Amino acid sequence: MDFTEIYKHSGSLVSFSPGAHFILNAVLDRVIVRKTDSFQISRTWVIDSTPSESIVLLNKPAKNSRLSSDSKSCTISQASWSSDSEYILAASVKGGFVQVFKLRDEEWTARIDCGVEGLVKAVWAPDGRTVLCFSDWGLRVTVWSLVTGSSSYVQFPLYPDKGFAFRADGRYFVLAERHKSKDKLGIYDTSESYKLVRHFTLPTSTLASFALSPTGNHIAVWEGPLEYKLHILTLAGNRLASFSPEPEPVLGIREVAWHPTGMFLAIAGWDDKVYILDSLSWSPVTSFELSSRISSEVAVWKEPAKWLESTQGRGFLSYEKLRGPQTVTLNKTDHTKANPKSGAVQLSWNQTGSLLLVRYETTPTAAHLYSFPSPSDAFAPRLRTVLLHSQAISQARWNPARKGSLALCCGNGSLYTWSDEWENESGEQEEIAECIGVPAKEFDTRNISWATDGKGLILMDKETFCCAFEVEEVESPT
Repeated sequence: MDFTEIYKHSGSLVSFSPGAHFILNAVLDRVIVRKTDSFQISRTWVIDSTPSESIVLLNKPAKNSRLSSDSKSCTISQASWSSDSEYILAASVKGGFVQVFKLRDEEWTARIDCGVEGLVKAVWAPDGRTVLCFSDWGLRVTVWSLVTGSSSYVQFPLYPDKGFAFRADGRYFVLAERHKSKDKLGIYDTSESYKLVRHFTLPTSTLASFALSPTGNHIAVWEGPLEYKLHILTLAGNRLASFSPEPEPVLGIREVAWHPTGMFLAIAGWDDKVYILDSLSWSPVTSFELSSRISSEVAVWKEPAKWLESTQGRGFLSYEKLRGPQTVTLNKTDHTKANPKSGAVQLSWNQTGSLLLVRYETTPTAAHLYSFPSPSDAFAPRLRTVLLHSQAISQARWNPARKGSLALCCGNGSLYTWSDEWENESGEQEEIAECIGVPAKEFDTRNISWATDGKGLILMDKETFCCAFEVEEVESPT
């Protein structure tokens, strides 16, 4: 891999554009856009750091003092691309405003000042011309149109971070709400100015979250952390099934992930078990349970000891492939304390749904990969690969464009990759796992994200970032 220079960022606000031609990052009150082919600066903007009038009134200073409105008091807390890469959103939660910039016109700008309800989050709608602003205290969601300049409101959103979703085609906006102490779900038509289509009560006492299926036909909703119960609903609000394992675990559901085709639903709690439900019966067709023993049929890759010191963080080195049955250390868990260190912290399918990545908090240094057969093969999911590391895994991301490519980081000066697309001398595909050093004196990879084309990666430290790109092989002329 080729690495770029090190650049500054604030709040991990770094992202590739949807077309992967540009990369955006924010530094305090400044938005910077670079071209990915040369990393030269293409655009730069400084937000208008003047707080909204409502924020000024709510934080009116004492007599003979003055409210500071410099860039440090209203830094950028969110920055993101529109779906077509034409516009960039920069929001300041502290300042109570959202500013929008246009990539093709450096002089054009729009500003949204939130009212006394405040601002906790701002997101793009799929059309790339509508901004949704979530207010403080769960009061409302304000829908702003950049085309018409008008706005509409949806009251009482339950969560600003995990309680909403758009259908894959962008037609419907689904929002978890709380009305008169009851959990409800609202379906809104985005093509008709977010007009309410359906509004129904959920069969939950305390909604933890929900997940909309990739096909947009089903919604999975589940209870809070004290009750292991999940319900499958239609967009009309009809309950198709409910799931709760027997015997029911002490704590509830922690992670839920739909298969890319919507055929399966992976569910994990705090008990180191993963259940797979199918879309025909909505009952478990298989389950996985974390074990300290790994059979010889599973490929086990281990990070070489002290390889960063021996290579001085330069180049790459293959994992050690262990032979025969292996034993993994499981951390002891105290379920009498709040937020016990157990259960799955990540469920993630690859692009085609042939592999499921599971990271258990009981084994923070390990990544488990479970294989799923194609529809033409016999259904027999199994543990395929385990990746073992010296430090706890902080992030793991599937390549969005390739089915068998995974990148991981562990908060140190390296990047880890796994792939099953490597061809040996016989032309057969085999697994390969590599440790790649980041060529920088002081850089700890804490977070990673892929470009949409799957050819580039963003590596982020606390205050700096760099990018890594795959080196394309050029065939020599014959």
